[in-house]
Amino acid sequence: MAAQRNEELKSTNYEIFILALSLLSIFNWTLYFTLKNPDVQRVIFIVDLLLSLIFFIDFLSRLYTAQSKRRYFFRQLGWLDLLGSLPFPQVKIFRLSRIIRATALLRELGFRKAMREFFIDRADSAAYLVGFLIILVLEFGSASILAVEQGAPGSNIETAGEAVWWSVVTMSTVGYGDYSPVTFKGRLIGVVVIIVGVALFGVVTGFLANRFVDPGDQTPQGSEVMISSADLAAVLDEIKMLRAEQKHAHTDLESKIERLGLQLQDKPQND
Repeated sequence: MAAQRNEELKSTNYEIFILALSLLSIFNWTLYFTLKNPDVQRVIFIVDLLLSLIFFIDFLSRLYTAQSKRRYFFRQLGWLDLLGSLPFPQVKIFRLSRIIRATALLRELGFRKAMREFFIDRADSAAYLVGFLIILVLEFGSASILAVEQGAPGSNIETAGEAVWWSVVTMSTVGYGDYSPVTFKGRLIGVVVIIVGVALFGVVTGFLANRFVDPGDQTPQGSEVMISSADLAAVLDEIKMLRAEQKHAHTDLESKIERLGLQLQDKPQND
């Protein structure tokens, strides 16, 4: 069972990312049936299409890397991953399986070790975190701007597609200007989306630049300060054992040299 768990665990950062997306998906599923505005529901549906694509790629990745594809699909409930990746409200409940599995994997790994790996591998952690935040800003920025701009005098953001397009170009700081808020609340939302977008895409740019400049350096910076006292004690014990073995070998060698010297001294007298 432990071997199967280790096979399923891709990386701590990735499992946390999938867990966060799964929780967001379940939240959106309940939000979809709670909201009364059909255009805001369409925004959630558009974002869910993106989540469904990520989940489907995750399913293909796990299926491709599984040692036994049959075992993954049936015994490890890969078929639930496949159903949960479909963009239909009726099957989103199956995404609970991802939450249960990711939680079990992280619990087996241990909270301390999971957090330690998360902070050691800071580049990948930042990439996954930024990806999750971009999806959040895209969804809630689009839903918010649509809620305050729809029906306002002179507004040109009236549909879910227009709201999502506005969020994308605003968050990426492109700012075509074809869609813009006219209300005070809408402009306030625009300011927040722009500031957050600049910060997020700045992190993405830095991450990509770091990967291109030094793609071969896979050693996480600062990992030496994360060695636990138990690991240091084990290394120290091993060094002491090696030193004792070396001392014993040196003493044995000295004894053999001394015996050879005595034999050489006695040999001429016997002759």
